[in-house]
Amino acid sequence: MEKISIILVNYNGKSYNDKCIESILKSTITYELQIVVVDNASTDGSLQLLQDRWEESSRVKIIALDKNYGFARANNVGIEWAMENGAEYFLILNNDTEIAEDAIEKMIDIQKKTGAIVVPKIVYADHPETIWCAGGSFSKVIWKPVQRGINQKDTGQYDQSMECSFANGCSMLLSGNIIRKLGLLDEQFFLYYEDTEYSLRARQKGVPIWYCAKALIYHKVNGSTMGNEKPDSVYYITRNWLICNRKYMEVRFVFFLCYFIINRLVWLLIWFMKNERGNMAAVAEGIKDYKKGISGQYPKNSL
Repeated sequence: MEKISIILVNYNGKSYNDKCIESILKSTITYELQIVVVDNASTDGSLQLLQDRWEESSRVKIIALDKNYGFARANNVGIEWAMENGAEYFLILNNDTEIAEDAIEKMIDIQKKTGAIVVPKIVYADHPETIWCAGGSFSKVIWKPVQRGINQKDTGQYDQSMECSFANGCSMLLSGNIIRKLGLLDEQFFLYYEDTEYSLRARQKGVPIWYCAKALIYHKVNGSTMGNEKPDSVYYITRNWLICNRKYMEVRFVFFLCYFIINRLVWLLIWFMKNERGNMAAVAEGIKDYKKGISGQYPKNSL
């Protein structure tokens, strides 16, 4: 029997883990199913709760890391463990989600037909009639990742499965063949832009990305990071955006820089008006560390 591992990264996800795991275990997929939870040194007691509830389950493996290594490395640890234990398919999934019973089954069907990275239809958990992401693409000039359908009412306009160019890291299905061709997630990002880089790497190496319209996932948006407008997040987005686009855009990078400067100036003005000086400082620190070649965790990290 073929085996699929679902990789969940937990960092202070006390409110989310059980419901996510329970929804996965209801899956209709006939493959052997293994959930791998990688804990990034949580401080909210969620690791203990996971161990109390799930450690005796043969279908749930809990790996406790000694510190917060970031999203990419934690996923890589989970994938490597799963590969060593016979998995051939790997679903990277945010732990602040719940999945429809047939979601994994539908994604596997598309993967087998196309050999692609596969992403589902993702809707807001508290407003399931509203789309959060129905596949994605990159803008033509600056290669900004764009989530299709974001904040649109779901009226069936994205009910056709199709090839796309951006795989959102909230949920993406990989096969062993894909990982052997592309490698694992890039750990220098720590948080944000791992999925963007992986999507661009896939395009560079000829691995397609497909949107599976029939696979439905409910997302409690920003449940794991508590929002994108805090100094930690601002720092990672600023620095990693530069790192990622410098790596792939070549001569186009100058056009991106023009947009980047305007974008950050606008946000600096907004944060100045809101007296959010920590976010303003994080922009400067992100740019400074990019220029110094510094990657990994934000020195002032509080996530």
